[in-house]
Amino acid sequence: MNTFSRRSLMTGAAALGLLAALPARALALPAPPPTTPIRRLFAPEEQRFASYLSAVSPMVADMDSSGFFAGGWWRSPAAPYNARVQEHVYTLAWFATKSRTWNPYRGNAALLAALDAGLGHYLGLQHDDGSWPEYSPTEHGLAATGFGLGYLSKTNALLREANVLPQRQSQITSALRKAMTWLLDPGNGSAWQPTIHYANQVTAGLAGASLALNQDPDPALRRRLTEAFARLAANGQSPAGFFYELTGADTNYNFEVMLPEMADAWRQSNDANLVTMTRKYTDWLSYNLLREPDGSGWFANVGPNSRTSSRFYADVRPDPERTALNNQFVPVVPNLSAFLSSREDLAAARAAWAADPAPVPALVKQDTSPRILTHAIYGERYPTRAQRAAAIAKLPYLRANFTEIRSDQGQNFLFLRRPQFYLGGYFGTRRATSLARTGLTFLWHPVAGTVVQSMNNNDHACWATVFPGQVTDANGPQQAEFLGGEPYRFRFRTASGSVVTDVTAHPDRITRSVRANAPATEQIPLVVRDSDTVALDARGLTLTRGRVVLRFDWAQPRQPAIRPASITYPGRRMHILTVPHDGTFTVTISVLRS
Repeated sequence: MNTFSRRSLMTGAAALGLLAALPARALALPAPPPTTPIRRLFAPEEQRFASYLSAVSPMVADMDSSGFFAGGWWRSPAAPYNARVQEHVYTLAWFATKSRTWNPYRGNAALLAALDAGLGHYLGLQHDDGSWPEYSPTEHGLAATGFGLGYLSKTNALLREANVLPQRQSQITSALRKAMTWLLDPGNGSAWQPTIHYANQVTAGLAGASLALNQDPDPALRRRLTEAFARLAANGQSPAGFFYELTGADTNYNFEVMLPEMADAWRQSNDANLVTMTRKYTDWLSYNLLREPDGSGWFANVGPNSRTSSRFYADVRPDPERTALNNQFVPVVPNLSAFLSSREDLAAARAAWAADPAPVPALVKQDTSPRILTHAIYGERYPTRAQRAAAIAKLPYLRANFTEIRSDQGQNFLFLRRPQFYLGGYFGTRRATSLARTGLTFLWHPVAGTVVQSMNNNDHACWATVFPGQVTDANGPQQAEFLGGEPYRFRFRTASGSVVTDVTAHPDRITRSVRANAPATEQIPLVVRDSDTVALDARGLTLTRGRVVLRFDWAQPRQPAIRPASITYPGRRMHILTVPHDGTFTVTISVLRS
């Protein structure tokens, strides 16, 4: 059904206060009047709604008469067959049904009409088997179905609470049942594989199914859901600790999507598998998010990432914030507190936001995720500063010495801590995807913080040996030999043997020796703070950061160069150090003063 009717919007005397007169036909979707958010009116935990409030009117104005969310607000392709575009039904439903002093849209007839039409278009896209399309009209998409279960179940909860759109409520209930039947079928190869391809998408569907079954119990589907949680735990998480995204690790999808969806699912289901999985993933994070000693934020071990390139997380992250719902796990996984904002710091940031005289920033099209709003459902469980400090103190790389190697399906992840350095590496007979970059992936100092961060999906900003034409050894599998000893030694090589790299980790220095079968260039992506001093000479580079002085020394005269990259961070910028050589090259990284 792709049109709305007056009858479907009428709910009896209890809803008369919500509904004004509606147009007789859905030939157009008149937008509700625009409004300007006033910062001081928003409760601190609801500041996330401010930018969305100002988007309601233009979003509806862009909708066409069928209920399609035209205008390119959310997801690509911005096409009428893409069910994911319709996920903003939750946004419209929230503003149409929630009473707040700053929300003029509760009960607005034009908004309810647009919501009704949007739901009609959304539900009309569902295939007979219960799935929805995303990239083509005939696709039976996991992401569209998984996230659709979440948004539609939450939208239905809002409609029921407000007692509006009763016909749509019934249609959503039927659609959710069909979608759950599709998703929870263990024989559905689109969702379930021996190694789950897209763990975040499956988990989103399980979260939505949990809420849908709480609304409308079904014993058979509940059994299927319980089995699905166990299957997710068995097949969706690596023994190394990360959640599978195309068989690899991905900070963005793991930390910003999967973990919040797990929190949503856990709050609805109380399934113990989700807590166990969160503990394992928190342990993985504790090796792969590198805390800046000045407290400014966290660098990600991004080189191994299989799908996206999230590089840096600020220490305090006020809304709108994709990781916000992770705070739900704090009472049962206290070590996760290290990677969240503290209550006190968040309160200060929110107070500053409320006092800011500038207009609330408008949403930028595409960057308008309705998931931001769903994070407000459960209240907040952020850690106190003391709880967070205790969790940070447990980070393994704050210890002075360890060698940790984790493996999964031909991939090896090395985490090497010595008194003056923390070094990461990604090796193996295979890499998860062509986006990942192998070799050494980061270098961190306990006082200076992150000094090197190797990028993924980028041959110009990875730590690598580079041949002419910007061909890097990092853009392919490199098998490693972990030779051990003290000082610790390991070696890695390209599949063809064109480059062999030996690394020796001493307590106070690291030596990297390269043997290539042709002239090449050493490439090191340096993280340089605005306050750093960098001095380059023929024999090496000296980086001074506060009282710490680091030296990259190649012992003999070369023709090095350093250039700024387009990659920036708060108060920092990446610079690419390049040193041409004849095929044999050794660099020693040492601390001259700390």
